[in-house]
Amino acid sequence: MRKNRVVLASAAMVVAASLAACSSGNQGGTQPSGGGNAGGGKPTIAFVQGVIGDNFYISMECGVRDAAKALGAEVTVQGPQKWDPALQQPIVTSVLATKPSAILIAPNDVSALQRPLEEAAKDSKVVLVDTTVEDPAFAVSEIASDNVGGGAAAFEAIQQLVPDGGKVLVIDNQPGISTSDDRVKGFEEAANKDSKFEYVGVQYAKNQPAEAANIVTATLQKHPDLKAVFATNLFSAEGAATGIEQAGVKGQVQVIGFDAGPAQVDALKEGTLQAIIAQQPYDIGYKGVEQALAAIEGKPTEKKIQTGFTIVTMENLETDEGQKALYASECS
Repeated sequence: MRKNRVVLASAAMVVAASLAACSSGNQGGTQPSGGGNAGGGKPTIAFVQGVIGDNFYISMECGVRDAAKALGAEVTVQGPQKWDPALQQPIVTSVLATKPSAILIAPNDVSALQRPLEEAAKDSKVVLVDTTVEDPAFAVSEIASDNVGGGAAAFEAIQQLVPDGGKVLVIDNQPGISTSDDRVKGFEEAANKDSKFEYVGVQYAKNQPAEAANIVTATLQKHPDLKAVFATNLFSAEGAATGIEQAGVKGQVQVIGFDAGPAQVDALKEGTLQAIIAQQPYDIGYKGVEQALAAIEGKPTEKKIQTGFTIVTMENLETDEGQKALYASECS
């Protein structure tokens, strides 16, 4: 496990959206040459994204592709159009029909994908990237950010931005997603330890920026003295920023966003977001391929790997570290 580094206002600490320029295909992903056992005996790896068009998963795909190229594997990439296990399950079924050597997947739900992935593991090595399931025993490795730590870091950022305390809100995607559940947990645990702050709860935007904006508007009507919002993913942060802007309280309500896509960076520059927590999706993808190939070759694997994250503010945005932390829009 890596030690995380926290930077806020000049210090630094290391979980979805535009269409992936490096992805295409019937199911929202790439179908490069070499499915199944094509490619002259090279191992084949199927990467199933949590959702297409998310800069987080684009960055992860770049890591997957670079690792596959360096280590001699063939890759296909697919993903559902929305974060929905009902859409992801048929993709898993389709992928299994190609009999890949390994599957890298970000499960859309901790319960719904349990049985399908257990079945997948009978024929292919399975690596869980970013998200997980209730019982991941079948997986050769799980690779994700320290999401509990990320939630706690988000609250620490709020403590520094709002030193006098006040009311704080969390906007999440939906219950049952392991990564964002952990972010909420980390934030709640930290907030409940500081009596200067009143935690007004978590609400769910279901990956819809417009719904996140509505949540902010409604919360401000009920709690006009709201001081800060923690948005747990890219879409929630985008919507929260919009809601703050529409309510005319830019600069009065501090917003911490998770993920570092173009929309979050723009909001940071505009002053609507005061900090963004960047994960390391490229590293997650690269390490996922490494673990998959180790399992295919019968070598030892690391059962659980945690990657870090960086808190990006205007203080460090233009530094090498800040720029490196931002998510890709396409793979080079």
